[in-house]
Amino acid sequence: MKVFIYDTTLRDGAQMEGISLSVADKIAMLPHIEAMGADYIEGGWPGAIPRDTEFFEALKARNPLRSATLTAFGATAKAEVAAAEDPQVAALVDSGAPVICLVAKSDIRHVLGALRTTAEENLRMVRDTVTYLRSCGREVMVDMEHFFDGFSADSDYATAVVAEALAAGASWAILCDTNGGSLPSRVSATVRELTARLEADGVVPRLGIHTHDDAGCAVANSIAAVEAGCRQVQGTINGYGERTGNANLLTVAANLALKTDLEAVTEAQLADFTSVSHAIAELTNMAPQLRQPYVGRSSFAHKAGLHASAIRVDPNLYQHTDPAAVGNDMRMLVSDMAGRSSVELKCREFGVDLAGRKEELRLITERVKAAEAMGYTYDAADASFELLVREVLGELVSYFEVEQWAADVRSAASPSETVSEARVKLHAGGQRIMRMGEGVGPVHALDQALRAALTPVYAELRGMRLTDFKVRILDSADGTSAVTRVLLTMNDAAGTWTTVGVGADVIEAAWEALTGGYHYGLIRSGHQAV
Repeated sequence: MKVFIYDTTLRDGAQMEGISLSVADKIAMLPHIEAMGADYIEGGWPGAIPRDTEFFEALKARNPLRSATLTAFGATAKAEVAAAEDPQVAALVDSGAPVICLVAKSDIRHVLGALRTTAEENLRMVRDTVTYLRSCGREVMVDMEHFFDGFSADSDYATAVVAEALAAGASWAILCDTNGGSLPSRVSATVRELTARLEADGVVPRLGIHTHDDAGCAVANSIAAVEAGCRQVQGTINGYGERTGNANLLTVAANLALKTDLEAVTEAQLADFTSVSHAIAELTNMAPQLRQPYVGRSSFAHKAGLHASAIRVDPNLYQHTDPAAVGNDMRMLVSDMAGRSSVELKCREFGVDLAGRKEELRLITERVKAAEAMGYTYDAADASFELLVREVLGELVSYFEVEQWAADVRSAASPSETVSEARVKLHAGGQRIMRMGEGVGPVHALDQALRAALTPVYAELRGMRLTDFKVRILDSADGTSAVTRVLLTMNDAAGTWTTVGVGADVIEAAWEALTGGYHYGLIRSGHQAV
């Protein structure tokens, strides 16, 4: 049985703190949302928000959607106003969207207190607006705002609003947990009771679910509603939305596809989930959520040695599903918790097979544990781990040898300004090279000096960039001193890598991470040392 996916990232998701979408942003997001299998994509509220009106106008000229259906969001006609004469309803028709999703009050307290109208007039508003839009050739669905709270307050009236919308021709009545406070048991029981009431009155219960995550149950509530009979799920990519967010459509759809017999998305669409998540994060300028179910970088990351031993026998022993099904990858994390199985599996990721090489496995494992005791971490520093492994195996290529380095900060022309300078002496390509660099801070200056020294020998460095820099101060075990750990991320056209450095201060730790980063970048470029 089909469960329809309704995406509201462009409207509800855009209400999240920190997100502001331009018309161009919204248009750029459409192919990605369609790729994950959305049946409906809500573009916004034309007539109420000028940017959304502009969005729908732009799509009249060129609509990139091929399988998903564009939907406009709006409200029922105002109290005591005919739908055919309501300017906001007219704007919905003018948007050109083939589907219109109306929001209507289903909680009698909101009808009386917020709309300040009668129960009967609210029913007329729903009936009249749905009927009018259907006469204009539009498919209409109705979001029942505050439905679960309204059903608890007055179940007869909440049921009457749903029945009125469906009887007037709405294709769907969407039950909204607007305040996000419901639990799955409440959602399930309410959907079942509503379904029974509608069927007893001869109304076909075409129901959907729209949840918010204020109680941390948006995904669970969506699944509970589907299990109780709802056949449409509304939500957003990555769970974006106001307050604590909406139901994460990627999680809901993956659960439905992989853990039920219901039809939600195809295997090909499911395999795009990780790339879709990252693309939408990039377009919204939000950092990817590392621990997001299914698509996060940590979703299939394994650290404990016991897990790794089992995974070597059968990956399914410690994974609830195949990461490839959602376009993700299994990752082995190397740490002081790791045993030889973890190290062996991790080494396979970069092409080093240590099967049967027990002594080398032992040496690498001991080096990792000793290094982490000093403050190093390889969880997020895969490049440093590979360098360590290749060093133990005697395979580490030396592209340059540093003779001396220094960095300092001095005052500039203005008393409130400073400038950082760095000096590097090294040997590369049979030459002794000395270069200086200036930068915004000593780490930037060291990067500039090192690049200036190495680029004439290794032209590949022109395409490498320092992109991220994280510092953490670590207390020593005895509390008498502290060390600094730096995680440094670089990239080139082929990808991204991270190295770690530890030292008495930020500059010393950063220098270790920086030189490691350039060594690793040259290794992955395939350049031969000169």
